[in-house]
Amino acid sequence: MNFTRRTALVASFWHCLGLRVLSQITNTYGQASADGYIDAHVHLWTEDLDRYPLAAGFAKDQMRPPTFMPDELLALSKPLGVSRIVLIQMSFYGFDNSYMLDCMQKYPGVFSGIAQVDEHGANPAAEMRRLKGLGVRGVRIFPPRRGAHGWLDGPGMRAMWTTAAAERMAMCPLIDADDLPAIDHICRAFPDTPVVIDHCARIGGDGQFHEPDVRKLCDLAKHRHTYVKLSAFYHLGAKRPPYADLLPMIRRLVDAFGPKRLMWATDSPFQLQPPHSYRASLELIRDRLDFVSPSERQWILGRTAASLFFT
Repeated sequence: MNFTRRTALVASFWHCLGLRVLSQITNTYGQASADGYIDAHVHLWTEDLDRYPLAAGFAKDQMRPPTFMPDELLALSKPLGVSRIVLIQMSFYGFDNSYMLDCMQKYPGVFSGIAQVDEHGANPAAEMRRLKGLGVRGVRIFPPRRGAHGWLDGPGMRAMWTTAAAERMAMCPLIDADDLPAIDHICRAFPDTPVVIDHCARIGGDGQFHEPDVRKLCDLAKHRHTYVKLSAFYHLGAKRPPYADLLPMIRRLVDAFGPKRLMWATDSPFQLQPPHSYRASLELIRDRLDFVSPSERQWILGRTAASLFFT
């Protein structure tokens, strides 16, 4: 072997070793690895109400548990192989996303964010672009009441859907099955806007997986930028681990959307109330979906969320 080739190989070895050491150091000090699962839906809040005041209409006694902070979350998620997490702006804080943004800044690369934006504000499109610059990759929206009409028709809301398409930010509706026709309608009007339906549109919240509701949710798969979160298992069906009664609906969603448009999430800390647990939520997808391949499971457990929220 000539000197030039030997020198190049040695240099390559030390370069790779250096990258590995750098990666280990980075992970030790709170940065995220590109490996591991992604929990696509978690809320955080703090008892520091002086720095992070509650929005009008909310009181401290509604914060149950009293706190759920990054260290508490990471102590649960990291040992189970969850390396990145999508934070969802907690309703306690209204349109003030400060606490979520501060958590994202403190743990760079670990957290992405879904914010709330006031559609009636002075310039909701500009606010979305500002938030994107801070690492936010989506906006949470919800109707004023179940099955409400016209809540997606205002000029501010439609400006947000336009901006979401242009900026590749996801619109994330927290809805029930009764709201699915409204989502179908706006997806037709804004076909390039990414949409992520939270918690399977809460189908099964009454203990039953009504076939017309499941069919309406699956029908949204015709919109190529529409996704579904497999999440909030504590709230659906029999509401008992190991959540095997959810498997038929999940299979329908896999058949309709494919694994590249589905993502797992816990909805912690609500998923943590006994008899539920963080582990039980993960195990349903990791261990019990015998109708998906290992590669398809990787999409549901992280790659789909990475493509939307960590790019």
